[in-house]
Amino acid sequence: MKKYLWPSIKLTIILIVLLGGLYPLFLSAVAKMAPGKGDGVKVVHNGKVVGYENIAQQFSDDKYFQPRPSTVNYNAAGSGGSNKAAGNPDYLKSVQERIDTFMVHNPEIKRTDIPVELVTASASGLDPDLSPAAALVQVPRIAKLSGIAPEKLKDLVAKNTKGPLLGLFGVPTINVLKLNIALDEMK
Repeated sequence: MKKYLWPSIKLTIILIVLLGGLYPLFLSAVAKMAPGKGDGVKVVHNGKVVGYENIAQQFSDDKYFQPRPSTVNYNAAGSGGSNKAAGNPDYLKSVQERIDTFMVHNPEIKRTDIPVELVTASASGLDPDLSPAAALVQVPRIAKLSGIAPEKLKDLVAKNTKGPLLGLFGVPTINVLKLNIALDEMK
């Protein structure tokens, strides 16, 4: 028993120091070198913090681009997605309700043209980005309500599209908060 007890205690102490002390300190130091200094990248508009770059927020007014639905009601205190399978009747009912709501606000769009991300929540429930297709499908509604020409809105979407990392990894995305701030500046 002594043969195994003392090495186990030593290993436990070493791992507590390494993983409970040194590793968190290392991660904190690395985070302080990142954008936002480990506190998140704040989005500032007119000298006021209006949100964070990596956390979605709700836009209830139809004159704005709408983000992905959120299973946590855009509450960053507890991110999380739905644990329901794609074939779950409750999940399918939620998606159908989102499609119906989208169609009420965007009657000129065909059901088949709705990007899936506009009716399904992300895994965190706080995804701040959309694909260019999901932003462009909202252009007719916004043009109608704002009086801004659809071509100008399409240019705005193009200007706010961020390409894949290093041009290789991922897909083009648009940060909805930044896009809506740019939309406000057009008016």
